[in-house]
Amino acid sequence: MRTALYIALAVCAVAFTAIWAAAIARRLRRELPAWIETGIGFLTNLLDTLGIGSFATTTAFFKFWGVVADEEIPGTLMVGHTPPSLLQAFIFIAVVHVDSATLALMIASSALGSWLGAGVVSRLPRRKIRIGMGAALSAAAVVMTLTQLHWVPGGGDSLGLTGLPLAVAAACNMIFGALMTLGIGLYAPCMMVVSLLGMNPRAAFPIMMGSCAVLMSVGAVPFIRTTRYNLKAALGLTVGGLPGVLLAAFVVKSLPLDTVRWLVIVVVLYTATLMLRSAMKEAGLRPVLATARTGSPLP
Repeated sequence: MRTALYIALAVCAVAFTAIWAAAIARRLRRELPAWIETGIGFLTNLLDTLGIGSFATTTAFFKFWGVVADEEIPGTLMVGHTPPSLLQAFIFIAVVHVDSATLALMIASSALGSWLGAGVVSRLPRRKIRIGMGAALSAAAVVMTLTQLHWVPGGGDSLGLTGLPLAVAAACNMIFGALMTLGIGLYAPCMMVVSLLGMNPRAAFPIMMGSCAVLMSVGAVPFIRTTRYNLKAALGLTVGGLPGVLLAAFVVKSLPLDTVRWLVIVVVLYTATLMLRSAMKEAGLRPVLATARTGSPLP
């Protein structure tokens, strides 16, 4: 089973690389990444490999520095973080033991959710994306806070699930896969669910990273095809992210994560507020702009 998972990851990696390389070839000369995009990719993927997650932190950096337009953030996250996520999956599936059937089903369910979600999100207007990302980031901050306060169980000793608990976990992971297309990371909610169901939190790492690797390879394709992402920033996330993963996995291995997680929660809440405020401002401007164009307000 584990060999089949490696083969599936390799297929995803080759297919994603081929699709993205074809898109890059048409635009690369005028969209090489700058140091800021590469630096964001390095830092966020280093933290991602340590279990913090990369989507919320990357969104915060993009929003603060205006690197990527709001409507292009979900696609940029999905496309740019895919190669580092594939690398994480290969590493952690190799070094952390978890039941192969549980791992395979969780990965497959997340990929299905991502495919369904990406087809919708890649065509949404900017205001709806802002509202969706603001709500999703708020939910992520709540989950992270509950985990930090130890208000959810810390997990058990099981390395796999069967029966109804496995079905519940797979259904939740499908939902998390769909939410990733809006820019909410899978790590925190996935770890919370498997811990609630009695699994060892360490066993969540190959599940989280394998799920993200496959679902992002699948979910990134609609964004590439519709060009609903920022190529320059996505390349920066990949170029900086790959060495960030290797450094975290084999050199750093640990940080004062409690302090880092509280900082991330504050940043995520602030970013969610900015997203929702931008959406409200846009809603307020639409009637004004319509009146200026037509001479009468929208009905």
